[in-house]
Amino acid sequence: MNIKQIYSLAIEMGIEADLRGKEKVKKYLARQKEKFAKLSPDKKKEFDLERLTNPYSDTRILNSPSTFLPDRKVLGETKKPIKKILVGIDIGVGELLLAKELDGVDLVISHHPHGMALANLDDVMHLQADVLAQYGVPINIAESLLKLRISEVSRSISPVNHNRVVDAAKLLDIGFMCVHTPTDNLVANFLNKKIQKARPEYVGDILKILKEIPEYQKAIKIGAGPRLFAGDEDNRSGKIALTEITGGTEGSPQIYEKMAQAGIGTVIGMHMSEEHKKQAEAAHINAVIAGHMSSDSIGLNLFLDQLKKRGIKIIPCAGLIQDF
Repeated sequence: MNIKQIYSLAIEMGIEADLRGKEKVKKYLARQKEKFAKLSPDKKKEFDLERLTNPYSDTRILNSPSTFLPDRKVLGETKKPIKKILVGIDIGVGELLLAKELDGVDLVISHHPHGMALANLDDVMHLQADVLAQYGVPINIAESLLKLRISEVSRSISPVNHNRVVDAAKLLDIGFMCVHTPTDNLVANFLNKKIQKARPEYVGDILKILKEIPEYQKAIKIGAGPRLFAGDEDNRSGKIALTEITGGTEGSPQIYEKMAQAGIGTVIGMHMSEEHKKQAEAAHINAVIAGHMSSDSIGLNLFLDQLKKRGIKIIPCAGLIQDF
């Protein structure tokens, strides 16, 4: 496989696992094409064409490894065969330097976004409104509260040095990409099926189910396993929502009251801020936090398993849990 094929596979798997369903994702892409068609010529020049086929703006090829001819002309950068990949949850300049030291690494994959993928992180948060609506929260309320949070996230990431690590990848001439929401979709879908099959009655039962999963088992050994942030293990779980596993980052803390009104009793998330915890408690919602690096590892591993089947060697680093 080459880097372009790996990127396309990530998008394809992300769409397949999307909690909204494939049809809603197709409608979203169709809407993007309609918007693009109505833009002025100047606005079309500024438009990111990847958004017409990729519904996840936080997943991108950030740098392609060069393939040089004898006269040093670059040949088909995205067509170079990939045989060995260094993969981590958070990739920095240090991991890129490590990749250059390791023998034969063709590509580095980060889960968390960099470059333009980080700059556009807020765009994928709209996914959360559709997922909340599927759990019974009125779409107008979900969208209204989420728009405020999206605006806040957009402002918070605006001053960040988005391209710092990307610039290092270019100087080192190493392939670099990030896969964020597609693998978050994979873990959300995986956990959703597991929870639906088990039908846990109590909050403590949810924790037991999570602790059966290898990535969470290993996380427990390093002090980062599933935890209960709000509620009690003896509480009935009620309707369980996986609204905080995918969709860019945390949504609005004001959403918990509306979730409770929609009949949701327990939320499962990767992480939770103190403000979100307080709002969940005020709304009498149980909050099970599965773990950040461990949950991200599940999603990445589901994707990486497909690369391994295609003969690619994976070297885990930077928080990626494997070897169990």
